[in-house]
Amino acid sequence: MAEEKATVEATETAAAPEVKVETQAQQDPKEFLENFDWEKYEEGIERVDDSKLKEFENLVEENFVDTADEEVVEGTVVHMTDREAIIDINAKSEGVISLNEFRYNPDLKVGDKVEVLIDIREDKTGQLVLSHRKARTIKAWDRVNNAHDKEEIVTGFVKCRTKGGMIVDVFGIEAFLPGSQIDVKPIRDYDQYVGKTMEFKVVKINHEFKNVVVSHKALIEADIEEQKKEIIGQLEKGQVLEGVVKNITSYGVFIDLGGVDGLIHITDLSWSRINHPNEVVELDQKLNVVILDFDDNKSRIQLGLKQLEKHPWDALGDEIKVGDKVKGKVVVIADYGAFIEVADGVEGLIHVSEMSWSTHLRSAQDFVNVGDEVEAVVLTLDREERKMSLGIKQLTPDPWTDITSKYPVGSKHKGIVRNFTNFGVFVELEEGIDGLIYISDLSWTKKIKHPSEFVAVGDTLEVEVLELDVEGRKLSLGHKQTTANPWDKYSEDFAEGTVHTAAIAEVVDKGATINFNEDIVGFVPSRHMEKEDGKKLVKGETAEFKIIEFNKDFKRVVASHTAIFREQEEKNVKAAKSRSTSSDEAAPTLGDANAQLQALKDKMEAAAKKK
Repeated sequence: MAEEKATVEATETAAAPEVKVETQAQQDPKEFLENFDWEKYEEGIERVDDSKLKEFENLVEENFVDTADEEVVEGTVVHMTDREAIIDINAKSEGVISLNEFRYNPDLKVGDKVEVLIDIREDKTGQLVLSHRKARTIKAWDRVNNAHDKEEIVTGFVKCRTKGGMIVDVFGIEAFLPGSQIDVKPIRDYDQYVGKTMEFKVVKINHEFKNVVVSHKALIEADIEEQKKEIIGQLEKGQVLEGVVKNITSYGVFIDLGGVDGLIHITDLSWSRINHPNEVVELDQKLNVVILDFDDNKSRIQLGLKQLEKHPWDALGDEIKVGDKVKGKVVVIADYGAFIEVADGVEGLIHVSEMSWSTHLRSAQDFVNVGDEVEAVVLTLDREERKMSLGIKQLTPDPWTDITSKYPVGSKHKGIVRNFTNFGVFVELEEGIDGLIYISDLSWTKKIKHPSEFVAVGDTLEVEVLELDVEGRKLSLGHKQTTANPWDKYSEDFAEGTVHTAAIAEVVDKGATINFNEDIVGFVPSRHMEKEDGKKLVKGETAEFKIIEFNKDFKRVVASHTAIFREQEEKNVKAAKSRSTSSDEAAPTLGDANAQLQALKDKMEAAAKKK
């Protein structure tokens, strides 16, 4: 049955060709081509006259593209899938192009005209494979050059980031978009532009290296320049404008006023002290600012933010007055003192001299740290000048109020060495009570050239109050007075005329020194160093010495070795003279005889007168 049916169909078909061809010949060529049954023709089922076939071949040649030519042709998008676009180029079959080649044109739709290049005439499935990318590349340089010459706006697809900017697909050519040419404001996140289609202007072409540089910033600069001129022309001091935080630095904030930049200095951000502008504002924040000043050409505009608010001093309550106690936070520390914020934007200075009753000025860091909450007393208050001075030491009693009862003259105490001078040592008895020990009052016996030879800063010393000046707030102290004066005893042991044995310690220009003990150093003049044999004592030689001078006040001891044997010589001379005198008195002399004769004569004359 199947064979019979096939025979019948073949017979019917064979009988119809001539009529069908005649009908087709009368049809429109395009309609004829669309309705022509190629399968029947190739199977020989439908026969066509040679003249008609020749006519048909001419029609095909006129309407169909020669797929052997690798020329750029224009096609029409006839269908789109999730991954591909079906393109009709009037060939025997429709071509396929991956949508990846149209990433630069996300608005591609059915009916759009696109340029394509035939890549493969027939793949393994008999499909025509086209390339839009290759077609764009062939035409790209002509289009890029034309856009550059005519300053036309082009559309490009941002493919990826690269060092210093972005890579943009323009007409199928990879162009470079510098980071500085993306926008008029600094770009902090480049990744936000990847995958976007944007408009650009071709600003530079290197034909030798086939490099293209594009700019998006150039498209908006012209509009901004016009807007900038308009804004600058309307600027006035005191004018309030809305701006956007463009950049934050350590010294201030740059505000974009719509193409015109202005600077808010850190001191004009807040009435309160701040360490960095990011404590007050953040990037891209919109805020109102006031114009404080600008130069002649208005290229430098000074803005203010805090000026939009009432000055904190104006809002300071009348209840605060001199003598009141206030609390605040340490905001700034300098060597000379610390600034305390007692209210928002209201600060007072505590000078270092008002931090302690001590007369020794130290650094403010020794008392407070930034961020500390402190209590202080208002010392001065000037609302017009907006100045306030504070004090901490006033919170405690003045230690000098009862100084006479605590530290009377003659009383002994312990203190800490705070510092030196060339003439003495300052000792702190308690916070705010300092006294001076003169260098001469450090030791009874030692000769001190500088206090550092005797004591170190931080040492504890026993002292005695020598003098007290309450009005002048001065205290004179002594250290040696806390012990007995050894020179009182030495004045007896080393009295003039006493003899001691010692060795020559050093020989100097005018004599030599000898050490009687740890405290007493005696001096021997050169003429008193002579020995009995006429030679002089030398260094290290031990001998007896006689004290010829002792001064307790000046701690001066002078000794002599020569006086030892000279005294003996003098004794011997005196003894010899004494023996000679006794011998002379025993034997009568001529003078004695004359005296006796004169006395006898006088006696005789007196007797004669009586007769």
